Amino acid sequence: MLHPTAIIAPTAQLAPDVQVGPYAVIEGNVTLGPGCVVGPFVHLTGRTIIGARNRIHAGAVIGDTPQDLKYKGEPTRLIIGDDNVIREHATIHCSTKPDTATTIGSHCFIMGNAHVGHDVQVRDHAILCNGIAIAGFAVIGERAFLSANSLVHQFCRVGPLALLQGGAAVSKDVPPFCIATGINSICGLNTIGLRRGGFTPEQRTELKRLYHLLFLSGKLRRDALAEAGALAVAPAAKQLLDFVAASTRGVCGHVGGQHPEE
Repeated sequence: MLHPTAIIAPTAQLAPDVQVGPYAVIEGNVTLGPGCVVGPFVHLTGRTIIGARNRIHAGAVIGDTPQDLKYKGEPTRLIIGDDNVIREHATIHCSTKPDTATTIGSHCFIMGNAHVGHDVQVRDHAILCNGIAIAGFAVIGERAFLSANSLVHQFCRVGPLALLQGGAAVSKDVPPFCIATGINSICGLNTIGLRRGGFTPEQRTELKRLYHLLFLSGKLRRDALAEAGALAVAPAAKQLLDFVAASTRGVCGHVGGQHPEE
């Protein structure tokens, strides 16, 4: 199960059935849960805890130190859940402080050359496509889909079931269930994602009504939120309103439109 060319530190803890491919390096205080498969030339390091049944493909670097000039070598952490796929040459970094952690949920698909920076939180079932880059302290919501070469600025939030189109770049929050396009713009609801997520036609209609009120009505954001609060019934609608209301960076506006909240 362990290739003879693999280098595994005595401080690493591997479940009995873990498979490790040629020339992989596992050092530091890495923990690998049952059923994990580590491909060739993978580098696992740091205080990294990896759950069960994760598949890590060739050349990925997991748990290295954060790319942060303020970091002074403290022992920091990375925690990865279960049933994730991490493809070739992806990089995921540890946090910047000992009392925090970079976290990856479960059932995520992180594709080739994707980068997840320090202190990022990636929720369950997120899909991060080839070449995406997520800067420090960002939060990626459950079932979010980041298309190839999209960029997320530090401290930004990408809401649940949001979708970033290929090459999209955001330095503001992307509301739940919305599609981000270009730079800091959204262009409607992620209708296909909502259908696949089991949202009923009534729920989708309510979200569409809220989208128009929040992003297309031309009203000040605080006024639109107050009006929408009286209309929202379903949990998903309340989730959208709460996300927008809690934003400290501002939220992406409808493409080509006026953004009165600014």
